[in-house]
This record gives sequence, structure tokens and C-alpha cells, in this order.
Amino acid sequence: MLFFMRIFLLSTILVLFQTAHADSYQYTVNSGDILEISVWNEEALQKELRVLPDGSISFPLAGNIPVAGKSINQIQAILKERLAEYIADPVVNISVKSVEGNSIYVIGQVKKPGQFVMYQPMDVMQMLSLAGGLTAFAKANDIVILRRNGDKSEPIAFKYGEVEDGDKLENNHLLHSGDVIIVP
Repeated sequence: MLFFMRIFLLSTILVLFQTAHADSYQYTVNSGDILEISVWNEEALQKELRVLPDGSISFPLAGNIPVAGKSINQIQAILKERLAEYIADPVVNISVKSVEGNSIYVIGQVKKPGQFVMYQPMDVMQMLSLAGGLTAFAKANDIVILRRNGDKSEPIAFKYGEVEDGDKLENNHLLHSGDVIIVP
């Protein structure tokens, strides 16, 4: 009975944690995402574009625009500014059609290693769950998250046992696009 009470308490805490972070979360565009962009009353300016590996898109009249790491509102402002040279008060609409660029990679001693697309903010425990959980041979307290920071990757230690027991939930890091979880 005590086990089930701990599980219930842990799941309640995780839901509250996710809700608090979801309210402040604003999606930023990644390479590989697909954007649908239209300019009101301009049929020639309706495009579906995949963000290129260098993080940019090319839009008629606006040229090449770096968009990776920017929010939809920021991209709209850039496009509106660039199109204003050619169109009086352009109304730009952007929607994210696919978040394929918002991927995490899990390798090592998990049941289903691979690439996973994040359709919502996710933490390490949720991603390990998507990967089928740890194998019997996994070194649960030696897990490392590799996070790209510019041209370098920084390692972030993750001790599964601490979070599993509900002791150090603050160590259940929210993942960023491109993170690699290594389970030795």
C-alpha cells in the first residue's frame, strides 16, 4: 500500500511540475520543423517551408531568414518588417505544421533506443519511458544528457535512482531539442 501511495504522490507532483512549466513554455523553432506561412490577401506569399539544417528559411521578398531558436511571434515580426518594404502593413500568419526538428536521442541500455520527437515539453523520466525503460544491464545512476551549447556539448549527470525515489525531482531536467541521453 505504501508503494502505491508513493507512486500516486510522485505522479501528482510531476503533473503539477509540468503544469507550472507548460504555462511559461514558449516553443522555439528548430531545424527540420515545417512552418506554414501566409500573408493576408497575397496568394503568392503562401508557403509551406521546412527549416533548413542551418536554421534558416527563404521566403519571397523577405530573403533568407534565420529562424532556429526564435518563437513564432519573433519570426512574424521579422517577416512583417521585411515585407513592409513591398506591402503596406502586411498581416503575416505563421503556424507550425510539424515539429520534426524537436527531437531527442536516447542511446545505450534502454529497450527502444532511437530518435523521439517531443510534441510537448518533456523531462528525462518521460523520455526514458518512451524509450521503453532501462534494461537490466543499465547503470541507472550513471546516465548522462549531452546538451549542445553552441559548438560544444556539455554533459549533465542524471541519477535515475534519486528521481525514481522521489527524492530529487529538481534533477529530472526538462529536455531541449537535440539533447542526447546516454544510458551506459
